[in-house]
Amino acid sequence: MRHVIALVIGLVALWLALSGHYGVLILSLGAVSCAGVLWLCARMRLINEECVPISLLPRLPQYTVWLLAEIARSNFDVAWRLLGPSRAIRPSMVRVQAGQRTALGRAIFANSVTLTPGTVTIEMQGGEAVIHSLTHLQDADVTEGAMNAKVCWLEGKARTHNTSNPT
Repeated sequence: MRHVIALVIGLVALWLALSGHYGVLILSLGAVSCAGVLWLCARMRLINEECVPISLLPRLPQYTVWLLAEIARSNFDVAWRLLGPSRAIRPSMVRVQAGQRTALGRAIFANSVTLTPGTVTIEMQGGEAVIHSLTHLQDADVTEGAMNAKVCWLEGKARTHNTSNPT
């Protein structure tokens, strides 16, 4: 039942944030669309811990702030490397063992790497990610496992030993 409540709150909050109009007709249509989505999710049996991961909610704001800071830091680094006098770009690929316990955790890890400028997750199979980066410094950031550890923390799991292999 708590997953249903969390989904309803999330749908209503998202609808209100994206709508921006609060007339009676618009609010009624929003309620109907949220009820329709809730009905479809229930009919498809999508209301569970995997699809509505409320266990991540307490740590999500702190993770979001950390990720935005990483994106900003990497943005400046990539801009400096592209516009600076030395243009120190040395593309490479690295294999990283993802330490997350769930498919959702591995997806969050892969997407977080891809959102960070200068790195892209090329492939994710099982617990291993293939990551392309613009520089060896970014390779070090990925292989040292700061992002891996932070996503494990988001899942509520302690960091496991992280090994990586250059490709």
